[in-house]
Amino acid sequence: MVPPAKILIIEDDAHIRRLLQATLQRAGHQVIEADSARQAIALFDIERPDVVLLDLGLPDRDGLELIEPLRLRSNATLIVVSARENSVEKVTALDLGADDYVTKPFDTEELLARIRTALRHQRASASGEEPTVVEAGALRIDLAHRRVFRGAKEVHLTPKEYGVLAELARRPDRVLSHTQLLTSVWGPAQADRVEYLRIVVRGLRQKLEEDPSQPKRIVNELAVGYRLRT
Repeated sequence: MVPPAKILIIEDDAHIRRLLQATLQRAGHQVIEADSARQAIALFDIERPDVVLLDLGLPDRDGLELIEPLRLRSNATLIVVSARENSVEKVTALDLGADDYVTKPFDTEELLARIRTALRHQRASASGEEPTVVEAGALRIDLAHRRVFRGAKEVHLTPKEYGVLAELARRPDRVLSHTQLLTSVWGPAQADRVEYLRIVVRGLRQKLEEDPSQPKRIVNELAVGYRLRT
């Protein structure tokens, strides 16, 4: 179980704020609300929330412009909750430092699950207890010993395949952009070579998915990146 958190909602639509407030309070979380960027920054500094749910369409400032200032202030989990479906804006939000991106209209239970996952990762990082073994269905990824199992059988991966899988496993259920994965595994000079990443992900799916044509574990966020679904 993840302990209750203090969550700041930055959203100018009163109806959506009420929906989020009811959902979060029902799950035991403490809720703070802001309807503008100016109010959000003031409350963020005063309240020091654990999680921020950020809408991008704010009346006084584009929500994308808030990500870096908020990220510099603390390590709070930052999840964008926006009606914008443009993949460029999703990638921009993630590359600026957002932890996840949820598109409106959203399923409230899925949002709560994303928050739980992010909080577990946040608290593990703060305590220095990064996961050493990550399980996703029949997959078991032993990060400490660089070994991967599908059921009882060990799967042999290439260095790049393991690198991509390990990056996803360190942030399970969170989308990582193409740029984030390419920079981490290939280096900054290859950050735009998305075809490299696609080839490696294809190989991973062939080795790890029950049906590579319909992947259930390494899932694609269209034109954005990939997520390890646990």
